[in-house]
Amino acid sequence: MAEKYDFPSDLRNAQQEIYRVRAELRALLAGLDWSVEPHEGWTDPADRWHPTQRPATPGWSAEEKQSVAALRARELELAAVILDHDWWESLSGQDVVDARMALKRLAPDDGTGPATA
Repeated sequence: MAEKYDFPSDLRNAQQEIYRVRAELRALLAGLDWSVEPHEGWTDPADRWHPTQRPATPGWSAEEKQSVAALRARELELAAVILDHDWWESLSGQDVVDARMALKRLAPDDGTGPATA
């Protein structure tokens, strides 16, 4: 479907960058403690319907918080660039929806984007 649209290079580049930012954020979050702030953790009693447990955590460091905040801010900036791009005004009706979905499904240039079926 993406072949149907001739996306401007800056729009394509923003979509590719948002893939990279999201992948970096996912990787960063996967390596961080479960709680942003220090927490003593817990263990539910075994007789609970769905017992859960979390270990104690010192929370995230100031640097980790800043890194997450910076990536989230960049993701927001890129989303605004993509959504507010002037190119969308060249389309109308269902074409706008179809083009936005096609842009989201562009093959990532580095393998970090959504899987296409």
